[in-house]
Amino acid sequence: MSPSRNPRRLSLVAAAAALLTVAPIGVTAAHAQVTRIRQGSAADVSRTAWSGPAYTMNGSGGIIAATMTQAINAIRGGTGSIDVVVVAGSGNTTPECDLITGLTGVNSCTTLTLTAARDGNDAQVNTDIRNAEFVYFAGGNQCNYVAWKGTALEASVESVVAKGGGVGGGSAGLHVNSDVVYDACTSSTTSAIALADPYDRSVTFTTGMFRWPNYANTINDSHFVTRDRMGRTMAFVARAVKDGLVTGGKAWGVGIEEGASFYIDRNGLGTLSGPSAYVVLGDHQPEVAVAGQPLTYSNFKIWKLTSGQTYDFANRPTCGYYLKSVRAGVPDGSLYSGTPVTDCTTPPPPPSGGSSYAEVEPNDSRTAANDISGLTYPATVTGDMKSSTDRDYFALTLGSGQTLTANCAVPAAYDADLYLLSSTGSTLTRSVNNGAGADESVTLTRTASGSATYYLDLEAYSASGPDDYACTLSRS
Repeated sequence: MSPSRNPRRLSLVAAAAALLTVAPIGVTAAHAQVTRIRQGSAADVSRTAWSGPAYTMNGSGGIIAATMTQAINAIRGGTGSIDVVVVAGSGNTTPECDLITGLTGVNSCTTLTLTAARDGNDAQVNTDIRNAEFVYFAGGNQCNYVAWKGTALEASVESVVAKGGGVGGGSAGLHVNSDVVYDACTSSTTSAIALADPYDRSVTFTTGMFRWPNYANTINDSHFVTRDRMGRTMAFVARAVKDGLVTGGKAWGVGIEEGASFYIDRNGLGTLSGPSAYVVLGDHQPEVAVAGQPLTYSNFKIWKLTSGQTYDFANRPTCGYYLKSVRAGVPDGSLYSGTPVTDCTTPPPPPSGGSSYAEVEPNDSRTAANDISGLTYPATVTGDMKSSTDRDYFALTLGSGQTLTANCAVPAAYDADLYLLSSTGSTLTRSVNNGAGADESVTLTRTASGSATYYLDLEAYSASGPDDYACTLSRS
C-alpha cells in the first residue's frame, strides 16, 4: 500500500464549535461509520454557473495553497465563493480543510471519511459532493479509493467537474485522479521490483474510474524524487502501452515530487508550483515486457519541470524532452536529468549495442526490399516517405520461437502505417494509428519450426517529406 498520508491533526480553529459540525452518517453494524466534519458556513453556495474545471495534482498529501488558490479563483471566476469537500479513507482530523477554510473565496469545507466501499453509495456523502464545487482526495491508500469505482460517488465527483467545478488530490489522492491508476492493491512496489519484472504481483492497475478532460492516457505517481520512483513509473508506462490500457499506443507518466503541485486549467495547461515534476512518455511497444523477465524499453521521452514551468496536456509537446532507456531491468544513469532534445525532425539515436540501416531506394516492393537480415539487435532502420504513395520494404528473418518488435517513430510531416508481412506477402499484423506524427508498433512471435523471411512495410497514408522515420527493431 502507500503509507504516504500527511499526519491529519485537528487544529484549535477546527475544534471551535462555531466552525465545526460533526455528524456520523451511514452507520451500520457491518462497518465503521462515515464521519462528516463541516467547517465554515452551514449553508451551501447557490449559483447557476461556474468557470472551471480546474485541477490540482499534488506530489504529497497536503494542500498547496498556491495551486488551491488558483483553482478556487478559476472556478468562481473571481467572484463569490465555493464549497469544498475533502474525501479521506481514514482518520478523524481535518488538516486539509484547516488550510482551505482560510483561503479567499471558500464558503465551507467538509471532510468526509469513508471507511468501506459501500460508503461510496451513502446518500449524505453524495449530496455533499454534488453540492460542492471542488473535491479533494486526501492521502492514504489508493486501493481503498478505487473501491469506490462504480458507486454513486464516482458519478457525483464527475458531476462537479461537469458543472465547471474541480478536483484534486495528493499522494494516494493524486493516483486516483489519473486515467490509469496504480492501485497498490496487493502491495506497494518499488523501482527495483517493477523494472526487474513489470508484471510483479505488486504492479496492479485500475482503469475506467476518472478520465478528466485533456488528461487521458496518464498514470500519476507521487513522492517522486524523494522515493526514487522514476523506474517504477517507466515500468507502469511500458505496461500501459503493452497491455492496451491506453489509447493510441502512448502513455504519459506524471511524477510529482513532494511539496510540488500541478495546477491544470480548463484548457489543459499545467503550471507547476514547487520543487519538480516529470512527464514520462512511452510512445512505442516495449522491446521486452514479459512476466518474470526484466524490462527493456528504449528511449522514454522525459520532460522535467521546475516551479513556474508549464506542460500543455491538451496539446502535448513533441520537443523539450530528454531520452532515457532501460535494458534488461537496468535503467540509464542520472534518470532525473538530461539534455533536452530541441530538434524533433531528427530521429532518436539508436539503442546502444545494435546496428543501424538507412533505406536505399528503390525499395517499393517485396522483390526490391532492402535486406536487413544481417543487422545486430536492437537495430534502427531509418528512411522517409518521399511521396504520398511511397512504400518502403525491409526483409528480415525470424527463427522458431523468436519475437520481433518494431517501434517506428514517425515525424510530424506525414502519416505512415506499418505492416508486417509473411514471405508470400500476407499481412500478419499491422499498426495504423491516425494522424501525422502518430507512431506505429507491431510485434510478432514465430511459432512454426525453422526460420522464414518476413517483410516490414512502411506505407505513406497521407502527405510526405524528407524528414526521417526511425524504426527500432528488437528480436528475442
